[in-house]
Amino acid sequence: MTAKEAVAKRILDLSEERNITINGLAYKAGVSPSTIYSMLNQKSKNPGVVSLHKICDGFDISLKEFFNCDLFANLEQELD
Repeated sequence: MTAKEAVAKRILDLSEERNITINGLAYKAGVSPSTIYSMLNQKSKNPGVVSLHKICDGFDISLKEFFNCDLFANLEQELD
């Protein structure tokens, strides 16, 4: 799994866990829904840390909590 795929999966997992839609998350995070959707699909190859921080705020978690999961333990090496 790539880092981008792990970020997308983590966003989806947290959304499902907290029973929040992507549009609801966007509202709480103060970003446009298209910002989140671009992280979830192939449009965004490198999700920005500022946007990701806002998304964490929308989930009411820290960046450390976001990345503290098994998804990020064994990522593929990305040379591109």
